[in-house]
Amino acid sequence: MKQGKENSSKAELPQPAKMVNLIEYQKGSVVSRTLIDKKAGTVTLFSFDKGEGLSEHTAPFDALVYVVDGEAKVAVAGKPAVVKAGEMVVMPANKPHALRAIERFKMLLIMIRS
Repeated sequence: MKQGKENSSKAELPQPAKMVNLIEYQKGSVVSRTLIDKKAGTVTLFSFDKGEGLSEHTAPFDALVYVVDGEAKVAVAGKPAVVKAGEMVVMPANKPHALRAIERFKMLLIMIRS
């Protein structure tokens, strides 16, 4: 997996914005854009080219994935599900999880640290 960073600094969004337009797809890559980075948690927008993903791992914090565009296979604790635009899945702390783009997709990841 190649990984690209579109914008690693926090976003300045003083006006309403369409989330789907805040990040672009990059061929063969995963791109991320941090929207909020606070002690209590983060909000990060990702785009995944078709076939790209994140291998199984655990995180010490609860996270919510909201699919903004496209479709992905998400597995939490060994249970796979297909998640499409407009749908979400919760990934509990310390549970193994992985995801793979069935087609290009964009997701918002909200991680709660406290």
